[in-house]
Amino acid sequence: MKIAFHAPLKSPDHPVPSGDRQLARALLQALRAGGHDVSVASRFRSFDGAGNAARQARLAELGARIAQRLVARYRRTADRPDIWFTYHVYHKAPDWLGPAVTRALGIPYVLAEASIADKRRDGAWASGHAAALAAVRSADAVICLNPADVAGVRRVRGNLDATDVMPPFLDVDAFRQCALPAPRPAGAHARVQMIAVAMMRQRAKLASYRVLAAALARVRYAAWELTIVGDGPARAEVEAAFAGLGAHRVHFAGAMSSAEVAAELGRSDLFVWPAVDEAFGMAFIEAQACGLPVVGGNAGGVAAVVDDGRTGLLVAAGDADAFAAAAERMLRDAPLRLQMGREARAYVRSRHDLPAAAARLDAVLRRVAAARAANASAAAVAT
Repeated sequence: MKIAFHAPLKSPDHPVPSGDRQLARALLQALRAGGHDVSVASRFRSFDGAGNAARQARLAELGARIAQRLVARYRRTADRPDIWFTYHVYHKAPDWLGPAVTRALGIPYVLAEASIADKRRDGAWASGHAAALAAVRSADAVICLNPADVAGVRRVRGNLDATDVMPPFLDVDAFRQCALPAPRPAGAHARVQMIAVAMMRQRAKLASYRVLAAALARVRYAAWELTIVGDGPARAEVEAAFAGLGAHRVHFAGAMSSAEVAAELGRSDLFVWPAVDEAFGMAFIEAQACGLPVVGGNAGGVAAVVDDGRTGLLVAAGDADAFAAAAERMLRDAPLRLQMGREARAYVRSRHDLPAAAARLDAVLRRVAAARAANASAAAVAT
């Protein structure tokens, strides 16, 4: 089938790396692996992070004009899609294109990762909240990648409506082929190599970095080093948080490509990330794909991508004492790290790999296409 793909929060080719961009790319790859002809319908970004009503109104107006142009183009060319697929809709990034285009063309509308925040019903993002609700209600199917979103989506749509749950995923083989361990410096084998991978932004990311620094300051086991992969506008604050731990222990590697991240993971022993206000964290999946056990904060959907007690240890998000205790346990117990690393690789392969995701997506698309065709036939008979 021909699929029109749209990511209103962040286009797959957006220049700034993030988990959203990564998963948008993974969805494109999975849809194509399922045999579908997929094109990015628009790179229009509806995101407003400041709660600016005037900006939101302008974005809604611009989105309406883009939707009209798309409908006109699809009607006069052979590019008309069979299905519209939107990734990640919520109050700060509503979908102003998909509902309008699919209504005009009479084609199915599929959403992946829709989040409903009832506290945003009124206030700075009220219009975006209303638009996100309307998109969720109008969709032929909603695919929840984060288990934390399921209850809200089903409440909006009704428990009997099509709401699918699918784990986030990546192409494990393509990622792991870059994760070949490089030789470590002489003497480095005595130190446990920890790694954290995250952008350096204000609010949640910075809070996670500060929890990590506070936790490591409490760890009594001395033979460790930490490599931090990431960059961003909060880098100075992040560096300040770790300043007391010593430059000989904490290394700032900066931003890296996916291949470089995989290689760095391949050189490491333990992935650590407090995950304050994290949706689920693609970095957890990447780390486990490379055979790393993890210590993480149990926030959002993290428990859906880390098997606590089997592939890593999860603690209450934001609890530096609990994080320190979990990290200390992993640092001191090499056999446990090795066992959890083996389990992590098998876990990601069985649950979060591309082929399974492609099959799940294909099944959803075929189901909604068949249902739409059946409804059209029934309507034709009735008239």
